[in-house]
Amino acid sequence: QVPLVESGGGLVQAGGSLRLSCAASGRTFSLYAMGWFRQAPGKEREFVAHITRTGALTTYADSVSGRFTISRDNAENTVYLQMNSLKPEDTAVYYCTAGPTTASLRWWGQGTQVTVSS
Repeated sequence: QVPLVESGGGLVQAGGSLRLSCAASGRTFSLYAMGWFRQAPGKEREFVAHITRTGALTTYADSVSGRFTISRDNAENTVYLQMNSLKPEDTAVYYCTAGPTTASLRWWGQGTQVTVSS
């Protein structure tokens, strides 16, 4: 069990930026891959981005590639999602995830709301 707490969500105009943070507890943070998913009202939860244990490799959904950047600071037990050029379609609850590998993300935060106005 890895407690995860997201922050940084809010209301922003289209074309604006937000940075989400996810703080994790535990001494083994550096052993886990991390990721971000999002869920819009009435829609299934969808993959956004993930990052490997060391931060050497990152992967993005096509819908956010070139606009979003995932990063991590293992010394601070924190993963970030920098979101630029936001669109109304990005409106969703964003969830931080963690797991043994990027293919097995299994622990979830409670989410933070991101709303993009047109």
